[in-house]
Amino acid sequence: MDFDYSKIKGKIRELGMTQSDFAKAIGITEQTLNLRFKNKRPFTQIEIAKTMKLFREPIENVKKYFFTEKVTKNVTST
Repeated sequence: MDFDYSKIKGKIRELGMTQSDFAKAIGITEQTLNLRFKNKRPFTQIEIAKTMKLFREPIENVKKYFFTEKVTKNVTST
């Protein structure tokens, strides 16, 4: 199952941070963050908790940032 992390990326930009800044803030490398965003490795509970605190978001909003499934685009023929 692949997750859509576009809301995290948008929030990072909204906070005026780079992805590198964000990775450092939650205690991972930029390379590890890229693996997370590409759905190659899952975010850990600690990374999720740190992200929600950094974003100043209530834990109830965790689903919209971390557990929104990617929607696959269907190609239709005409």
